[in-house]
Amino acid sequence: MMTPQRLAVSVSMILLSAAGAVGSAGAATRQARPPAPAATSAGPDAALGDIRFPNSGSKPAQPAFIRGVLLLHSFEFDDAAGFFREAQRLDPGFALAYWGEAMTHNHPLWREQNRDAARAALARLAATPEARQAKAPTERERGYLRAIERLYGEGDKVERDIAYSDAMGDLAKRFPDDLEARAFHALSILGTAQGIRDFAVYMRAASIGEEVFAANPRHPGAAHYLIHSYDDPVHAPLGLRAAQVYARIAPAASHAQHMISHIYVALGDWAQAVDANVKAVEVSAERRAAKGLGVDSLNYHALHWLAYSYLQLGRFDEARARLDQMTSAALESGSPRALWHHAQMRANWIVETRGRPAPDEIRPDSTQVAGAAADLFATGYAASLAGKWDEAARAAERIGARRDSAAASGHVCAQGNSAFADTSKNDLLVAEVMQKSLLALVAHGRGANAAALKLLDEATAAEEGMALDYGPPAIVKPSHEIYGEVLLALGRPADAQTRFEKALQRAPRRSLSLAGLARATQAAGEAAAVAAAGR
Repeated sequence: MMTPQRLAVSVSMILLSAAGAVGSAGAATRQARPPAPAATSAGPDAALGDIRFPNSGSKPAQPAFIRGVLLLHSFEFDDAAGFFREAQRLDPGFALAYWGEAMTHNHPLWREQNRDAARAALARLAATPEARQAKAPTERERGYLRAIERLYGEGDKVERDIAYSDAMGDLAKRFPDDLEARAFHALSILGTAQGIRDFAVYMRAASIGEEVFAANPRHPGAAHYLIHSYDDPVHAPLGLRAAQVYARIAPAASHAQHMISHIYVALGDWAQAVDANVKAVEVSAERRAAKGLGVDSLNYHALHWLAYSYLQLGRFDEARARLDQMTSAALESGSPRALWHHAQMRANWIVETRGRPAPDEIRPDSTQVAGAAADLFATGYAASLAGKWDEAARAAERIGARRDSAAASGHVCAQGNSAFADTSKNDLLVAEVMQKSLLALVAHGRGANAAALKLLDEATAAEEGMALDYGPPAIVKPSHEIYGEVLLALGRPADAQTRFEKALQRAPRRSLSLAGLARATQAAGEAAAVAAAGR
């Protein structure tokens, strides 16, 4: 019988084969047509990849516009906006330059969107959608404007994301030679998943990304969006090609340097993940210094993944240095993004080092519910390791109170404007799993083992119902890993083996799960040997 994981890989391979066939057919069609005038990246833009984006803007505005699009594909949104504004200065009637700036305010994979800022950028081109359409001299460029009007139009974000994706799909069909339309269509499909990994949605995006990648192996968007499509433990092997290319074609983008670690972390290749994120943090720091930017310009995301990868390798001193760096940044900034990353990194440190002291200058309640739950879980976990059951129970109670408060706020959404400030349904589930896991440890510590196992059954069932994580687990100590450790303590090593194996399916080569599996395997073997000798 085929497992869901094997089925997903089989479907992926079928889609890749289909994408290759479509890409080959499309390439033959394009070769039969006369080449269109095109703006291409050149010179310093080679550090960001290569694209062809024919447009009606003036020649002097082309370098800034193309660089803006290249940066947009690598999610370097602030820098991209600056280049689009430069293109507007050089050609005030250049419609796509205003489209590009508006695009920088939509971050579909980060649950972030600033609709007001985007509308303001579009309004500088013209006051109404109809007037903006009149500014675009070609039907293709009008198609880009129609799509972005849907993205920032009326309705809730989920509805607008779907409408935008449909519009980009129509544009890509009408202009099949336009690799930009196809690349942005692939990204828009990922955005419709609303932050939840749905294999069917992600493979749809991958099939388009593969076509673009085949047509232009130096396209930063194609490589980038393929990595996002494949960065889970089931599909990660399919993303290795894109990962090996992306960092090389876009060395000037910190996010590009980081992105390849999405594949390496999903595979549990911690050394490669360290190398990628060291480079990402360095590029981010160099950009900050060169531009005189504030602390929030640092790539906290790469810093988080770097510290976690160090922890998996047992390089605790280097991990602690990165945590201290994040603590300083969070104290200086106080932004939701900084506070969330600090909470996650602090929790990772405590869990992976099994209770070593961590910075406590920042209260866990200062961040959103999933970050607060991770921080509180880690505090309670450290208390449980020390046998301080009342303290651990209080931490679990605080997780529950924070979750209940967030759920009752009326602001829970499938996808809000910020992953670091808003609450999604998935955030509430993450908090619930960590609370139940911590309560199970307390019950086990107090000798109520039946209650502990019941709580762990509930926690693991809830976690298994969630989409696969990418990167450091949102549930900072996976519930199957905790279940395995409790079963080992209860003298049930064979059952513990199963739990550790399940933990490793969701987080490959995670060090504590590997260590637990080794202990359980040894204990199960010894138990089997004793049983055999007694027969």
